Amino acid sequence: MIFTLLTIFIGLISAYIAYKSVTVLWKSSWFAGFCRGIFGLALFAAAALVALTAYDVYSYKQVLQEQVVATINFDKIEDQHYFAVLSDKDGKEQRVELRGDQWQLDARIVKWQGYLASFGLKPAFRLERLSGRYYDIEQETTAKRTAYTVHNSLYGVDVWRIFHSNPQWVPVVDAVYGSATYLPMKDGALFEISLSNTGLVARPINQVAREAVAEFF
Repeated sequence: MIFTLLTIFIGLISAYIAYKSVTVLWKSSWFAGFCRGIFGLALFAAAALVALTAYDVYSYKQVLQEQVVATINFDKIEDQHYFAVLSDKDGKEQRVELRGDQWQLDARIVKWQGYLASFGLKPAFRLERLSGRYYDIEQETTAKRTAYTVHNSLYGVDVWRIFHSNPQWVPVVDAVYGSATYLPMKDGALFEISLSNTGLVARPINQVAREAVAEFF
């Protein structure tokens, strides 16, 4: 809910800036008009930047309790080479090829600190990266690696990265990475990924996946 409200608020700011830029550009007269035109175009650019910021904020989802955020299943192509189908909680699917013996899913997590935490605001997340890894250390350093971005920020407008790189700017926002533990890939294996206040947890949910995990550990 908080991210939806933030998106609406930022969107309203963007719309207001766009409106002001139109009113500036609409007025005429030569030199003053030229200056107003430059200023109006700058306002348009600012409105676009604010709109992209709103979109980036909206891409994060709140964690109201521990919840399943994605499932992943595997189809073997050949040894150490799999098709992986990642489905998020909204039903969006991504089909990619992963190489290696294990897989890992990373997420971006936003936690609230200080007085914001006292209001009971919940963390938010966005799935970040899906990658493969080899058991063998030599293969891990020399063989072909695979990793895919699950969600991109539009045109480089990335609010989370700003907070992550400059935590001192907004101390009440803690932007961190969360990762599910590396688990084995196996033909027909199906896993679910849950997110809680502490991070990502991956669990096998069919017999093939449970056997793969038992063999691995």
